[in-house]
Amino acid sequence: MIPNDALPPVRAVAVFCGSSHGTDPAFADAARGLGAQLAQRDIELVYGGGHVGLMGVIADAVMSGGGRVHGVITRALAEREVAHPDLTELEVVETMHDRKASMADAADAFVMLPGGFGTLDEFFEALTWTQLGVHAKACGILDVGGYFGPLLSFLDTATERGLLRREHRAMVLVDDDPGALLEQMRAWSPPPGEKVLTPAQR
Repeated sequence: MIPNDALPPVRAVAVFCGSSHGTDPAFADAARGLGAQLAQRDIELVYGGGHVGLMGVIADAVMSGGGRVHGVITRALAEREVAHPDLTELEVVETMHDRKASMADAADAFVMLPGGFGTLDEFFEALTWTQLGVHAKACGILDVGGYFGPLLSFLDTATERGLLRREHRAMVLVDDDPGALLEQMRAWSPPPGEKVLTPAQR
């Protein structure tokens, strides 16, 4: 296991979250809270570049706190006027795969907030790349009001039934407090094991 003091610092966190606000005001509160924590800790936000939904909430919170925001959006979405106009940096790419790869390369860790299909897709691809050794980056879930409870139960079931190794299940860091989750991620070490894929093979 890599000692914590040998791990690179977390300077940028990619956040995956909904392009809608959802029905629970706690979702937006959590996005604002995480954004404030990122700004206070001088951690850059890397996200999908939109101004809508929880995506816009966290970007605005980071910038309100004086932090940096790196958005990555596809040209098609930017042309539909979904792009946030006031980011520190907005990167426009051609495909959704390019978007995810660019976000992964720019970030030192990943956090999932409440969202739908796209949010789950982005987070689990980043998590799988950690599992396969493509990168060694912490992956955390900010569990707002138990939103991810059923998903976490599924991961436990997959582990119990032999389809997910316990060391890989343990890679999913979870907390309902943004600051505590960031602390978990700062102290995290990747599980031992050989790399299966290189970044070029992802």
